[in-house]
Amino acid sequence: MGSLSAAGLVGVPVRHNGILLGRSSDLVLDAAGRRILGFLVEGGDDAARFLPYAASQPASDEVAVGSALMLLDDVSFYRKHGVLFRSLLGTEIERENVPVGALIDMHVGRTGDVTELEVELGGVRSRVPAAGSSFAATAATAA
Repeated sequence: MGSLSAAGLVGVPVRHNGILLGRSSDLVLDAAGRRILGFLVEGGDDAARFLPYAASQPASDEVAVGSALMLLDDVSFYRKHGVLFRSLLGTEIERENVPVGALIDMHVGRTGDVTELEVELGGVRSRVPAAGSSFAATAATAA
């Protein structure tokens, strides 16, 4: 598996053995925005749940889970201690204190580490390494 688009993981179905459990509505990252902790999942009952990244098998078209018991009810804890991917969209990214563009996507590796940031500056999209990049001001605060 290569890297996955964080934006592409928002809205995909979450399934257990082909059974639809819900859809990912957002990604929860660590407070620094460097690693995906898990997914916010909206179920058919309209309840929000948290799916730990380590308990999932994400792909570009779905997020598979080994058990429906992996969907946790205490979403507020993860929201409080992490940052939501969608809240970071549009945030200015800097490299060596030089703006390189507004965040439009993140690319993550197999372990959930953010490897690249996709930015847009002056209508031009580009990817920059996550290592050595920073969010301008205080964007990466608790959601």
